[in-house]
Amino acid sequence: MGVTMKVLVCAAAAFLAAASASAGSPVSTTVHVKGGGEGPSSERVTLGLNKAAIIELPADAADVLVSNPAIVDAIVRTPRRIYILGLTVGQTNAFFFSESGKQLLNLEIRVERDMVALSELMRAHFSGADIKVESVNDNIVLTGTVESASIAEQAREMAVRYVGDPAKVLNMISVSGRQQVMIRVRVAEMQRVVSKQLGIDLKAVALAGGVPINVTSNNEFSLVGRALGTGVGSIGATPSVPGDIINDGFNNVEGTVRAMERAGILRLLSEPNLTAISGETANFLAGGQFPVPSGVDDSGNVRIDFKQFGVGLAFTPVVLSQNRISLKVSSEVSELTAEGALTLPGNTFRTSDGSQVTVPGLTIPGLRVRRAETTVELPSGGAMMMAGLLRDDFKQNIDGYPGLKDLPVLGALFRSRDYQSNQTELVVIVSAILVDPTSGRELSMPTTGFVPPTDAQAYLNGQSNATYTTTVTPAPGEASSGYIIE
Repeated sequence: MGVTMKVLVCAAAAFLAAASASAGSPVSTTVHVKGGGEGPSSERVTLGLNKAAIIELPADAADVLVSNPAIVDAIVRTPRRIYILGLTVGQTNAFFFSESGKQLLNLEIRVERDMVALSELMRAHFSGADIKVESVNDNIVLTGTVESASIAEQAREMAVRYVGDPAKVLNMISVSGRQQVMIRVRVAEMQRVVSKQLGIDLKAVALAGGVPINVTSNNEFSLVGRALGTGVGSIGATPSVPGDIINDGFNNVEGTVRAMERAGILRLLSEPNLTAISGETANFLAGGQFPVPSGVDDSGNVRIDFKQFGVGLAFTPVVLSQNRISLKVSSEVSELTAEGALTLPGNTFRTSDGSQVTVPGLTIPGLRVRRAETTVELPSGGAMMMAGLLRDDFKQNIDGYPGLKDLPVLGALFRSRDYQSNQTELVVIVSAILVDPTSGRELSMPTTGFVPPTDAQAYLNGQSNATYTTTVTPAPGEASSGYIIE
């Protein structure tokens, strides 16, 4: 599509003033065409969006042809001075002809967004960064090098606000700083269990009015899982007395005092070390899986899913600068327990051929979970602690013979007391460190220097391994055998 424009000096001057006012930008470029107009001359110009340029011709122009006037508008100010205005982003060209029809100029025009303002914003807000801004059609391309991923992300957000569309911003900024984060986690759990039990078993044989009576008090401890014990009495039973000599009153009394006190401490410890790139998530699990029925398929078979338990860790680091790390940590400690367990009874049924099939029962254990999740900001080498995950279980039970256990003084002979206390505290310590890769020669494995025993050492001395060799220089604080991370 072409447009031919004649020389209109006055009208063109008025239109140029109106166009410049509407664009809000002054004339910014002047193109001087060399040559005396004897042959076609080709020039290239990059024009900012809503910006203008001046074309100075070596000879008088009579006609101007713009291939796409929707992108560029051409205004003839004088026969040798033409104004071009960038209307939309794109590419086009313009031809200038003399009165005799000779081509004076072939002008290749590319209209792009003006990145000068955005480049100045980048230099003002990121003075220590090397960020270059380029325009490709209606898109913005960011290149250069910065120290951290956060600066690159902030530069991208600024470009998005400038162009108004996130899809038109291509971020190709590279990060020169360290982006690998190693996290050291120490998970410690202390459990203190205290149990106290006290009970009396009483057996007595008596004769009242010639009627033998046998009384037995058997108090069980309910907190250890046994059934509630009660006193048992019988009348008319013949007591076993030497010589079968029976007199009125108690002639055989036996008592047993049962007492137990137990205190135990359990320590659970996990020290995982994980490394992840900035923005990526790393996971760790020291535990296992247990099966859980999740439904029935079309054939009647039970579907099984596996649930994880143990010490789990997930963390996502984001390097903000060379000494600032944003860290999202999720830690979980879980264990199987009989509390909240689901027990499905067995079933017996007959098949179509008359045979009897017994399906055993199923017990699904419960899961005791302590979970903590947080997001913090740490310096490289800094540490934080998640504590206060406490649990305190207190149980006390008193069993006895109804009526007799409430008697003053003597009631203690017919009851038992069962006491149990379980206290648990969980502490998680997290430290994050910026790390660099190293040579494999600088690292050692736990098996480095391991020497298996000879037959004589194994059979005569009972050794499962010989002494570690010293072919690898141990790190500071590292023993001659074993494995320590500094």
